[in-house]
Amino acid sequence: MTKRIAIIGAGITGLSSAYFIKSKRPDIDVTIYESSNRVGGKIQTYRNEGYTIELGPESYLGRKQIMTDIAKDIGLEDQLITNKTGQSYIYAKNKLYPIPGGSILGIPTDIKPFLKTKLISPLGKLRAGMDLFKKTVDMNSDMSVGEFFRTRLGDEVLENLIEPLMGGIYGTNIDELSLMSTFPEFKEREEQFGSLIKGMRYEKAQRIKQRELYPGAPKGQFKQFRHGLSSFIEHLKDDLVAKGVNIKYQTAVRDITASQKKYVIKTDNEKHIHDSVLVTTPHQKFLQWFGNDPAFDYFKNMDSTTVATVVLAFDEANIINNYDGTGFVIARTSDTNITACTWTSKKWPFTTPEGKALIRAYVGKPGDTVVDDHTDEEIVKIVKKDLSKMMTFKGAPDFSIVNRLPKSMPQYQVGHIEQIKAIQSHIRNNYPKLRITGASFEAVGLPDCIKQGKDAVEEILNEI
Repeated sequence: MTKRIAIIGAGITGLSSAYFIKSKRPDIDVTIYESSNRVGGKIQTYRNEGYTIELGPESYLGRKQIMTDIAKDIGLEDQLITNKTGQSYIYAKNKLYPIPGGSILGIPTDIKPFLKTKLISPLGKLRAGMDLFKKTVDMNSDMSVGEFFRTRLGDEVLENLIEPLMGGIYGTNIDELSLMSTFPEFKEREEQFGSLIKGMRYEKAQRIKQRELYPGAPKGQFKQFRHGLSSFIEHLKDDLVAKGVNIKYQTAVRDITASQKKYVIKTDNEKHIHDSVLVTTPHQKFLQWFGNDPAFDYFKNMDSTTVATVVLAFDEANIINNYDGTGFVIARTSDTNITACTWTSKKWPFTTPEGKALIRAYVGKPGDTVVDDHTDEEIVKIVKKDLSKMMTFKGAPDFSIVNRLPKSMPQYQVGHIEQIKAIQSHIRNNYPKLRITGASFEAVGLPDCIKQGKDAVEEILNEI
């Protein structure tokens, strides 16, 4: 008898989960329930008049190969693009500073660029150098990213280099952000080499060796597609439909109940019986089905940051940007509402017509309400005012887009990974053939979400 698996949510985790099911077991009947009228979740590409603009995630980290592997398998290999390399900056103390060469997420590996930077004071540089002689940091099961890097490299390097680069990825206060849920590899290298700087030098050498295996490959770290990330989603959806996957749009799941070793999916008007269920929605959604189970109480108190992507398009003649680079992040020592900015037309030239300039800025910090408190027009004015500190605008943009992502950045606070392990163990023991995964559980990057889907699928297939 044909096995039936339900997937709740048609974001990248849900779609890739269906892909892995069909790759391993083409005989299984797969149905995806999606409450909206589109697939892709946070991924949304705006394409018009020669522009290709990402309104959600901008790209993905190329060294995490799993997304590239799927892209090749579904016929998108010739559409893959690597970003243009260039100088990146940090806006600290109300000034743009180049990120020192050779650093890995702000951690220095080359002494000369670090000594030359004006971003860090001589005393701050001396304090960072003490990492080479300090003993490893004592830790039980977890600690904050802030505490770990302050202990190793000092306050100044943390606040002006590391925090702007790391904090923005997860939308969490650096002194509350869980080290073992986000960057456990830094602790591993510190313990392996007795020094974070020595560990990162080793990491850099390994990456150089890897690049030498492909001497003609582009040097950029990030990958995109010629027609945007949505083209990956569209091709993946078409591949799944061709393999018999049923995607039910505008079908909100009202409840999930167990019945005679199967699961009943209740929608507005129907009930559907499945052998197995994979839930890939944010925790705010899945709590409506599992909120009565005390094991899920952690998610009731788990906060998420509201952010917005703000796009500004200009005629090149109407913007003066004297910086040769791909963008910048903001340090806490600067007075801005934006958290980062990408000079998109420089980093991804294919996104922008000839003679035009495209900028993406990001708004939304843990605990602030800027996105909630202002209209789109007001947010554009706020962003333009902030950006005017780094570049000159002549008049209004040709157009602007504000894409709000409410409560979209789950905050992984200290102890998160231990809570998640306990919850996942509870699910395995109490909800046979059911798994819950996605950004609320582990890493938020696109390849990470795909990897979580793959791992959940392997567990489900072993059970059925």
